[in-house]
Amino acid sequence: MGVFASRSPFRPNPIGLSCVRLLGVEHTESEGCILRVAGADLLDGTPIYDIKPYLPYVDAHPEASGGFALQQKEGTLSVDFPPELLSRLPECKRAAAVAVLAQDPRPAYQEDPDRLYGLEFAGFDIRFTVSGGTLQVRQTEKIK
Repeated sequence: MGVFASRSPFRPNPIGLSCVRLLGVEHTESEGCILRVAGADLLDGTPIYDIKPYLPYVDAHPEASGGFALQQKEGTLSVDFPPELLSRLPECKRAAAVAVLAQDPRPAYQEDPDRLYGLEFAGFDIRFTVSGGTLQVRQTEKIK
């Protein structure tokens, strides 16, 4: 599948694709045609260049699978964050850091237990390994 046929964030142009619900169409003298939509991943005032109807018999694919984009992993990781490393983070950020790490921030295709992974969080570089269901924090350094 090509990048132009997807909702990839890496599209080489600023045009996004969204499946939205049309709530209504208005016309004003000052602004022209105004579309009222719901469920869009865009900011107020973003122009809409093209509209296509939703056709359930061609747009819905309930039997489709994610292919290379695997299903969401179940559960969370156990996080082993040594106190001497955790204490380097501001106290108000510690619980959030542990919660983020428990979600397994590695790329989905990475499962190497010997690899040192990194995460930038709240101005800190946190380095960790993952083996089995446990994430072990190895280094924590303030980013300068």
